[in-house]
Amino acid sequence: MDFMSFFTPEALAVHYTETASNRIPYMGEGLFPAKKKAGLDLAWIKGSKGLPISLMPSAFDAQATYRDRIGVSKLETEMPFFREGFKIKEKDRQDILRALDSNDKYAQSIIARIFDDADQLVEGALVVGERMRMQLLFPENGNCGIVIKANGVDYTYNYDPTGAWKETNYFTLTGDDKWDAPSTAHPFDDVETVKNTIAERTGVTPAMLLMNNATYLKLTKINDVKNRYMTITGAALGYLTPAELRKVFEDTSEMRIGVYNKQYKDEGGVAHKFVPDGYVAVIPAGALGNTWYGTTPEEADGTNTTLVNTGVSLTTVKIDHPVNTNIIASEIVLPSYEQMDNVALMKVY
Repeated sequence: MDFMSFFTPEALAVHYTETASNRIPYMGEGLFPAKKKAGLDLAWIKGSKGLPISLMPSAFDAQATYRDRIGVSKLETEMPFFREGFKIKEKDRQDILRALDSNDKYAQSIIARIFDDADQLVEGALVVGERMRMQLLFPENGNCGIVIKANGVDYTYNYDPTGAWKETNYFTLTGDDKWDAPSTAHPFDDVETVKNTIAERTGVTPAMLLMNNATYLKLTKINDVKNRYMTITGAALGYLTPAELRKVFEDTSEMRIGVYNKQYKDEGGVAHKFVPDGYVAVIPAGALGNTWYGTTPEEADGTNTTLVNTGVSLTTVKIDHPVNTNIIASEIVLPSYEQMDNVALMKVY
């Protein structure tokens, strides 16, 4: 029996595709649709004012080893490369073969575990793209860019090298204006100011406010919002429900509200929110940029490799001694941000 026939890249890809048909997409996948290029130069990736993104030089290992996130030298200087895998070890192989030979009823569950592990590698690759996209939408210090440091590699991309975006598109509320001061905050005025500032300067009117649930719930306690609801409906109340808040805020601001609460774990296993507390992104309708995927070394080699989700390579490698099968997911990914100048960020508390 050919052990590898169970775990070909094509079989792993089909399993993931079928499993992922029920997954809730990351919000950034819609705002930054995936696109593919053979290789990718930074000149294709635009930041503020349509300028190429500035890359901070980083040191890389000289020799590739298993799990090192490094790649072809040309791509190292232009696009971030991510790669991780797991091993089907000799004992794993023996357990599976023994179960299959004996018609063990648990054989399918053992095989399913391998496929599930491969699914997790792909999901880990997709998390990378979402981290990047949300870092661009929510630069907590106003310095718009991407920073991912792990495994001895430092990927730092500056999308606003002149600081022009921070100066004009980053708004910080202070003192009694902050949204955690319910008796003195004026969120309708704050949103209207940012909306008009962007529209007057760019000609593009923002259409959506994006925040997480913690920030959204701050609005339910603000007197200005409750008074506005009472004026419209004639109903006096001490607390707004999230549904009541959505209606009054969207009707008054003429903007949709998006609430995004997904989280991820970083390389150290620490959980983070994609959208940080106290920030509101003010964005126009339509795509804000693209999520560009380059050609991974495995894809370029073309041996035992298939693509999933536009640009994630799934590869199987048989090692003769010790007898292992390595299953590897890799990607070269970086978002472009063509609508950057039409997007604002508010730090509301």
